[in-house]
Amino acid sequence: MIDNLALGAMFFGTIQDERLSFELLDRFVDAGGVWIDTANCYSFWVDPSGFGGQSEALLGRWLASRPGVRDRVKISTKVGCEPTVAGRFPETAEGLSAAVIKSGIEGSLRRLGTDHVELYWAHKPDPATPLEESVAAFDELVSAGTVGRLGGSNYPVWQIERARQIARAAGSAGFTAVQQHHTYLQPRPGTQPTVVHRFGAVSDEVLHYLEHHPDMALWAYTPLLSGRYTRADKPLPAEYDHPGTARRLAVLDEIAAETGTNRNRVVLAWLTGGNPAVTPIVGVSTVQQLDEAVAGVSLELTAEQRERLDSAV
Repeated sequence: MIDNLALGAMFFGTIQDERLSFELLDRFVDAGGVWIDTANCYSFWVDPSGFGGQSEALLGRWLASRPGVRDRVKISTKVGCEPTVAGRFPETAEGLSAAVIKSGIEGSLRRLGTDHVELYWAHKPDPATPLEESVAAFDELVSAGTVGRLGGSNYPVWQIERARQIARAAGSAGFTAVQQHHTYLQPRPGTQPTVVHRFGAVSDEVLHYLEHHPDMALWAYTPLLSGRYTRADKPLPAEYDHPGTARRLAVLDEIAAETGTNRNRVVLAWLTGGNPAVTPIVGVSTVQQLDEAVAGVSLELTAEQRERLDSAV
């Protein structure tokens, strides 16, 4: 069983057609994969309708066509980012009111064709809704058995902790996971990675918080920078154009040569074997990419190799 890797289903049912999506899902399960990550808003920005739900609906068709597979996988989905008006995101994002959370899980379960999900995420902060309201609404889902665990994605640390405090005080279920962008390369200080929400990038403060809260898990999206570690046709974004990038890439290449692998596998091994350990969410478009991701999370780095990776700045 491979429970330290999540298959990202963002483009299943839109950019990736049903045949390819089913092939990737089958391969993932056959390899021992467990976690599949999606969201109710995937992928509104590429679908002609301007609304999401395509990924969850495809997963529902796959589950329905594979009797027994639902017992072998765990589903992670999200609420909070689906636009309420096509073409107007983020200003019309649905938010995290109690009514939205209730209708959001109902829609997700209907599309997925299941009666529960193992992990449910608040996709991004909602400044218009009190945290107390959102926390109470999420707790109702856990109490009902509809949701196993809760997580916060793209949140600043203070709001994660405040939500957890509210939950503890009320005896409610609280966040036990954080999902943000995290990878080996670091952007130039003072810049924001182009692929993330305002508070979507893992910072040293996030890592420090997680080190002191061992009940919290860290999930990382876009861990391989959409192929930019290994593909010459996909240059790194401008925020990575600084001397530290060259030094970290050089060490990546050294470790890749020593392990007989490549940059992608070393990055995934660095993430999953670190402290805190990370669950990378990989979006793949070929079976070969999926196999490489599985090999990456299975790769074990030595303490000396990890120290070299960590100290390159």
